[in-house]
Amino acid sequence: MISRYTTPEIGALWTDQHKFDTWLKVELAVAEVQAQMGIIPRSAFLKLRANAKFSIKRIDKIEAEIKHDVIAFLTSVSENVGDAAKFLHYGMTSSDLVDTAQGITLRESGELILKKLDEAIKEVRKKAIRYKKTPAMGRTHGVHAEPTILGLKFLLWYQELLRQRERLQYAVKQIAVGKISGAVGNYANLDPKIEAAVCKKLGLTPAPISTQVIQRDRHAQFLGAIALLGASLEKFATEIRALQKTEVLEMEEGFSKGQKGSSAMPHKRNPITCERIAGLARVLRGHMVAGYENVALWHERDITHSSVERVILPDSTILIIYMLKLFNQVMQNLQVYPQNLKRNIELTGGLVFSGRLLLKLSEACGSREVAYRLVQRNAMDGWAGKGRFIDLVNADTEIAKYLKPRDIAACFDLNYYFRNVDKIYKKCLR
Repeated sequence: MISRYTTPEIGALWTDQHKFDTWLKVELAVAEVQAQMGIIPRSAFLKLRANAKFSIKRIDKIEAEIKHDVIAFLTSVSENVGDAAKFLHYGMTSSDLVDTAQGITLRESGELILKKLDEAIKEVRKKAIRYKKTPAMGRTHGVHAEPTILGLKFLLWYQELLRQRERLQYAVKQIAVGKISGAVGNYANLDPKIEAAVCKKLGLTPAPISTQVIQRDRHAQFLGAIALLGASLEKFATEIRALQKTEVLEMEEGFSKGQKGSSAMPHKRNPITCERIAGLARVLRGHMVAGYENVALWHERDITHSSVERVILPDSTILIIYMLKLFNQVMQNLQVYPQNLKRNIELTGGLVFSGRLLLKLSEACGSREVAYRLVQRNAMDGWAGKGRFIDLVNADTEIAKYLKPRDIAACFDLNYYFRNVDKIYKKCLR
């Protein structure tokens, strides 16, 4: 991932230094367990622990010749440990090392994502509480529907992020696995007890069964959870963008001092951060598809997944951290304009109260079909600019047969739509 989108903490997990440090941690854990079980001499493990080190430059040089990164790594380490080198990687295959180490890195990455997600949940919760009493225009198909509460929008996001957290937490658990089971996963040269002990030492769960590799449905699930979280962030960002339109302007992302919106138009205040979130969500979905395609490997393994994962695993974890960081900044600096919210509710001259009027008139005249015809007739005249909806309704002689002016006025009471808000909050807010 380019440095523009890489934060230091998550970026550090995907450096060559961290990769080889983790590989060495796995190798030493295996050697220690084998020494404890009497499979290799304890003196050999002590030499390995004391002297095992590597040089990235040396690894790169060796790999350039032999075209195998694991062997290059093992060769670099072996050059520093003397005769004990014969007990390094003892009975293991490359994927025992790579997949187990990758399980550690993905667990670490997942923990960072969850931490950043918790910050987002906290920010959205604050907004839900702050705007619990703020009326807003509800829209369906982009068209004014009925009044609602702005806080309910944030409460909806809050609940969605809680679900995303549950999914991601489970996906992290599923990906935090290791395997030390040998060339085709049949433990021919390694007792399953070694795998169990090593994984416990490394904070992983041993894969119940594997081939030469940990099965890639786990990785696909992890990438899917990340992409789905990204889709939610895109959804929230898209809503903010829509409400930032000049003719709507109910809210907008913060615009910092000295910021510029356009090289040609000095007046512009563009939702660039929300647009960046929405754009990067597309990348995550592309990586998710690649992860799903990695599930089907030939027989006990091939390496078609390997090159793909070198891109999609670091990039997806780095991007979702960056997107969460951006979203948290947007929520912290979000500008809300109650006067515009009120203006937009009143924009159609009361048309948005037609649903309440329909119910009241249906009860009074005994026919929903008749009531719908009468209400819609006046609503269409309101759309056509023939008068304010409430005035048109009051002037309708047919409606007057069933409803008195005070009954009609009651249908235009904004507070009616908010009578159960407290119950929704009680149900949804933790």
